[in-house]
Amino acid sequence: MNHSTEVRTIMMDKEISTIAVMTSGGDSPGMNAALRAVVRGANRYNLTIWGIYRGYQGLIEDKFVELDSEKVSNIVQRGGTILKSARSKDFRTEGGRAQAALNLKNKGIDAMVVIGGDGTFKGANLLSKEYGIRVIGIPATIDNDIIGTDETIGYDTALNTAIEAIDKIRDTADAHERMFLVEVMGRDAGFIALETGIAVGAELSLLPEELTSISDIKAQLKNMLKEQKRSSLVVVAEGDETGGALKLAEKIKDDFTKYDLRVCILGHVQRGGSPSARDRVLASRLGASAIKVLMEGHNEVMVGVVNNSLKITPLRVAVAKKKGLDFGLIELAKMLR
Repeated sequence: MNHSTEVRTIMMDKEISTIAVMTSGGDSPGMNAALRAVVRGANRYNLTIWGIYRGYQGLIEDKFVELDSEKVSNIVQRGGTILKSARSKDFRTEGGRAQAALNLKNKGIDAMVVIGGDGTFKGANLLSKEYGIRVIGIPATIDNDIIGTDETIGYDTALNTAIEAIDKIRDTADAHERMFLVEVMGRDAGFIALETGIAVGAELSLLPEELTSISDIKAQLKNMLKEQKRSSLVVVAEGDETGGALKLAEKIKDDFTKYDLRVCILGHVQRGGSPSARDRVLASRLGASAIKVLMEGHNEVMVGVVNNSLKITPLRVAVAKKKGLDFGLIELAKMLR
């Protein structure tokens, strides 16, 4: 057994008394609710718990704060994350991860709970394999593209934010006979665009997962306009191959001169705001469950909810591929155009 393997084995066998928690990657509504549940779950086991500011970058820079029940009171309703978040190029280097592991060791931390998406999980898995830090992942991303859970924390809130905004856009589109191209978030995943499109009655939803040529888009819109609709609304995922709503507008504007063609990019408004009841409950369940499975001896896993039951998924599986869209919903969207 070499030295690094020996150190890792000792750390993995050590009884857990002190843990750390952080939020990382893109923020999502409900992260604070998950953080609150992690802290209060840790209190039940009499664990010391440290919060890490600004994700992996803060871990490298030794930005720790000790947490207790009082410090996470009155945050369940707040969007964003009180621990802040950041992306870290330094953590991608061996030196950065070595410094992160040293900081954890100096604080006597035996395990980490990480709240974020696939990038966050990849970092946690690497830290565990290289330095023996036990890790549990909680899926929090508005993209909803993590396998092993029906929904990720923040998705429901982002979806409702987009729907509320587009309902208002539909009103003005109808009043002025306008065609609106509304861009929603989803660089690699079309969950928000697909379900928003169904919920608002969009004439068309463009998704990263489905290749749609400009000629097909024009043809579909022209067929819909023959039905004498007073307005037309297209939901575009930011990662669609057309290049997003602005580029799509440039490509089709000359074919739809009858309509006042407008573009609306919802952008980061979808990340903010008070989390929905659904996200608060999901985040609370997953936060408490993360502590429970950690104390049961699990490591390098993600907690999720599938069919309303807790599901444990190895992190290596959770990051291996993106969750696919529901084919039935895709067909439903097409039928309801």
